[in-house]
Amino acid sequence: MSAPAPKTAEEGGEKPKKSKKLLFIIIGVLVLALAGAAAAFILLKKNAAEDDEELEEEPVAAIQKVDPKKPPTYLPLDSMVVNLADPGGNRFAQLGITLKLQDEETATAVKSRMPSIRNSLLILISQRTAEELLSVNGKQALVADIIAAISEEMGYEIDEADDDSGKKPAKKRRRAPPNPVQDVLFSGFLVQ
Repeated sequence: MSAPAPKTAEEGGEKPKKSKKLLFIIIGVLVLALAGAAAAFILLKKNAAEDDEELEEEPVAAIQKVDPKKPPTYLPLDSMVVNLADPGGNRFAQLGITLKLQDEETATAVKSRMPSIRNSLLILISQRTAEELLSVNGKQALVADIIAAISEEMGYEIDEADDDSGKKPAKKRRRAPPNPVQDVLFSGFLVQ
């Protein structure tokens, strides 16, 4: 005769015992995986927050507030060719200048006085030497002087800076309102 076949659960036999050990191992692995994912998320979020703090620590003076509702207006000026104040008088500069203005209203006002402004800028630039214009400090000083010349021509108040001697003005002036001429950008700069 043949060996008796094992009885199944349907036939009323005993159930095979399953090991609960495998179930505990799977649950343990899932818990560890979730804990690792949570720890990684927290560390990444903390690093991102530290990076944001480092960005916020930059000097506030270097960052200009920009109103996204009112973008600035850019007004390009015609290219200027100016003789420079170098000895011999044979050096010249060709400049492309774009003004960054507060709004379209300011641009309209500047356009209405453009002949006077161009005249002031030509006189201002012609007083410089090639050496002054080629240095970074010279360009930055030229930008400040152009803003001052345009502001004076337009009747805008500007803060008086210290003069070259380092002495402050004898009279204290009240703080001027923000200047509608925000910046001077060079679109071309050639000195020969």
